[in-house]
Amino acid sequence: MHPNTTTTKRAVALALALTLTAAITLAHEGFEHVMGTVTKVTVQSVTVATTGNKTVDVAINDKTTYARGTQKVAAADLKVGDRVVIDATGEAPKLVAASVKIGATAAAAATHDEHTHK
Repeated sequence: MHPNTTTTKRAVALALALTLTAAITLAHEGFEHVMGTVTKVTVQSVTVATTGNKTVDVAINDKTTYARGTQKVAAADLKVGDRVVIDATGEAPKLVAASVKIGATAAAAATHDEHTHK
């Protein structure tokens, strides 16, 4: 193999890796990810207990979207005990939810773990 061919392949691979990294970064630019269990829900905000016993308040508004899996759901479907991933704009302590992805309730997840991992 010609030395220039190897160098060219490496340069192309590096360029591709940098492009993919930039695309991933831009896709998440401006979003803070809040993951944990819902401890409080009001008309204006949701409070999430995250790892390390931290609590994060995230404002919600009429532009906030909600989903459970691939199904869109209403704000009223969000309940205390639900596990969530929130994509929020802004910086703590003034985060605003762009989207709320609802998972299983903490109790349901614990029950599932007890039955399937004995």
